[in-house]
Amino acid sequence: MIEVFGIKNCDTMKKAFRWLEENKVEYRFHDYKKEGLDAELASNWIATLGWENVINKRGTTWRKLDDETKNTMNAENAVQLMITQTSIVKRPVIVSGETKLLGFNPDDYAKHLL
Repeated sequence: MIEVFGIKNCDTMKKAFRWLEENKVEYRFHDYKKEGLDAELASNWIATLGWENVINKRGTTWRKLDDETKNTMNAENAVQLMITQTSIVKRPVIVSGETKLLGFNPDDYAKHLL
């Protein structure tokens, strides 16, 4: 089963949901704003995708961080930040077996999910 991780009221998430539904791809949605994110999952994403990719540096959550936190960011700190401030994670994260997709990219979705 494909798992989609994100926040329900995000525009990028809505695009991903629409694509999945139009292409009849079954999935389970994990709203990490409500259900949280654990260290094992966050560490796995960081190890596979890199913290620089998983952490959304364009969002308001990143912009609100103090400079010291931003300047000392590394994989370990990113995991802790992801757990305490889930909205820092780029959305969606899609997990299908060993495949992990980050963000909304219809071409990647078609290649890996269909």
